[in-house]
Amino acid sequence: MSIKYVTIIHDLCQDFNCFASDNEIIIAKIYNTAAKFRELMHPISITASALLLQKPDALINNKNGFGKNIESTGALCYNLNKIGHRDDKPNSDGGIFMCTAATYKTKDFYFGRTLDYEFSYGDEVTVTPRNYPFHFRHIGTSESHYAMIGMAYVAENCPLYYDAVNEKGLCMAGLNFVGNAYYREPVQGKDNVAQFEFITWILSQCASVKEARVLLGKINLVNTPFSKELPLAQLHWIIADRDEAITVESVTEGIKVYDNPVGVLTNNPPFNEQMFNLNNYMTLSPKTPHNHFSDKLPLHTYSRGMGALGLPGDLSSQSRFVRVAFTKMNSVSGDSESESISQFFHILGAVDQQRGCCDVGDGKFEITLYTSCCNADKGIYYYTTYENHQITAVDMFKEQLEGTSLTRYPLIQGEQIKMQN
Repeated sequence: MSIKYVTIIHDLCQDFNCFASDNEIIIAKIYNTAAKFRELMHPISITASALLLQKPDALINNKNGFGKNIESTGALCYNLNKIGHRDDKPNSDGGIFMCTAATYKTKDFYFGRTLDYEFSYGDEVTVTPRNYPFHFRHIGTSESHYAMIGMAYVAENCPLYYDAVNEKGLCMAGLNFVGNAYYREPVQGKDNVAQFEFITWILSQCASVKEARVLLGKINLVNTPFSKELPLAQLHWIIADRDEAITVESVTEGIKVYDNPVGVLTNNPPFNEQMFNLNNYMTLSPKTPHNHFSDKLPLHTYSRGMGALGLPGDLSSQSRFVRVAFTKMNSVSGDSESESISQFFHILGAVDQQRGCCDVGDGKFEITLYTSCCNADKGIYYYTTYENHQITAVDMFKEQLEGTSLTRYPLIQGEQIKMQN
């Protein structure tokens, strides 16, 4: 991968020198280079593609600095590849990144998640129409199915969804579950579904959690990777509709399906342990506390919000589970669309990760790359990104849902600031 990467970088740097005075040509070259990076199908090149597409104007304004920095990156990739350094290879564990998913219901039903990691794979809001063929590795092809919308990385024209909702309002998201997830070899008599196909397998044919439960009784999640460059990701999943939610975990003991009454999922430990841990916080309240410590002491509150003293504030998955569960279960908002989506983003904002607070080494920090909120009843997918807090929306039902081709929307990056004077 790295030799090709360096070659592409070298060509772009030459273009910067040759066409330094023609910004339109430079922008065209940038988009062409981004496409070449994506074709390499490697996390480093995919990230480089996303960075190029995010800020082409900034690159033009800093041509010399761009050329110097990007050439250094290419050389580093090449050297890492020569010595077999792990950082230039895809993570076999799928990367120990953190995420949080939640449901929320007012007049309509909402579902969304955060995705936290140190770089993006080039995620896009992707609409899959009803007649796009899904070629499942072990169970044939689905030519006709429910349409869906969600956040995906599209590889070889295949949408690898992180989270999605179908036209019937069934929602699903996969979150990291490293060290606990376990996938098996294909088994005769079972629906052998690869980990990366699981979301599309469920959403393409189920209209409700009740229907999904039936399919889960026949499923065998298998250890088939998408490709050599995109190995297995260790995940567990939340599946939800407006009436109920469940958590699905494929572990050494088999497929576990848990009722999820809180409508929240993070990462480790397993879901049943996350739910049991909530017992430790049963005394938390949004209300002003009273002195139960001792009637012999004149104890009193000295601040608002003291009913939630003890609510964990760190970024670990177990703490995020507690914090979002408390925030969601005590959340109050109006029923309008704007009030509902605003409140949903505030709920997930309780676990937003800021650059610098989660150091993963080598000068890298885990951040909340995007936060999503989908109105599952209307098929509208809302999102914000780390660099763009303006809420952006894509309406699934405004697309050609009887078509056969994916519709893809790259994420809008860069703060959208509205001046008042």
